[in-house]
Amino acid sequence: MVKRRSIKIDILPTAKSDLQEIVDFIAQGSHKYAKLEKQLIINAISQLFDFPDLGKPFDYRSIDARQLVFKNYLIIYRYKTEDVLEILTVHHHARSISNNPAFTDED
Repeated sequence: MVKRRSIKIDILPTAKSDLQEIVDFIAQGSHKYAKLEKQLIINAISQLFDFPDLGKPFDYRSIDARQLVFKNYLIIYRYKTEDVLEILTVHHHARSISNNPAFTDED
């Protein structure tokens, strides 16, 4: 029998804000599809409970993180501890990563 390690996922305030901005933008056209897109993104994040190394390495400004590609989004996360993942941002690929508040010089 294989024992699974128990992973906790923390969605940081910046990522929560990103998700809300996505929902707000889509809701301008359709509240139904905004809710659906939010749920699909949350479902993608939930995959990390069972497969925390699912994403590819993300190399930007020497941040040790991983990126999970979902549709037009990069879900960028890192290990806070061995058993805790932090979702740093949900970033739309059409936007410049250098303008993302999750990667300010304070990191």
